[in-house]
Amino acid sequence: MTKPDRPKAARSSGNFHSVVDPIAEATRLTALLEPTVAAAGLFLEEVKVQVAGAHRTVSVVVDLPETETGGVGLDAIAHVSKVLSETMDADPNDDGQPYNLEISSPGATRPLTEPRHWRRATGRMVRVNAVGRENLLGRILAVDDDGVQLLPELPVKKGMKAKQGEPEKVLFSAIRRGVVEIEFARLDQAELDLEFEPTGGDAVDGEES
Repeated sequence: MTKPDRPKAARSSGNFHSVVDPIAEATRLTALLEPTVAAAGLFLEEVKVQVAGAHRTVSVVVDLPETETGGVGLDAIAHVSKVLSETMDADPNDDGQPYNLEISSPGATRPLTEPRHWRRATGRMVRVNAVGRENLLGRILAVDDDGVQLLPELPVKKGMKAKQGEPEKVLFSAIRRGVVEIEFARLDQAELDLEFEPTGGDAVDGEES
């Protein structure tokens, strides 16, 4: 894979390399890549940049829109990886230094930190740590701007049939942490495929790789 030629003034020369601020670069790339991800029918969850000398690793996390259920399939990951590589290759503000592009999805076990994460998990069993109460295990029934409507899963002795309590609402303002409880009977193949390993792109440095 090659990158398009850059003006010489924008490229490094000799042993000199421009200093890259990883946070600023991640912010810049988020703005650059977000339209491409949206055009592919996905949501740009996060961009991280790690710098080692003259080399950058750009890690991009994509997800389905909050109105969809399931995980991001491997075909979708492969497609968005290709179009994001093309977008970065055409970046007019890139300095020409090498980078490696990694694309992944959040996976079913990512922490639920945003309302959209909870909406994506509607129908799933979750464990919630909330202010002033013991951890709550329950299934998400609905999500609104204020919080999550849960159907609690009551503790029972081993071997007994699960029992549910009365639906209750837990406010986002009271939630310290929330995670999906994996139910392998409900976990779809896309999430199983992408739960642990990101899809890495080839290193790109302006020369044939």
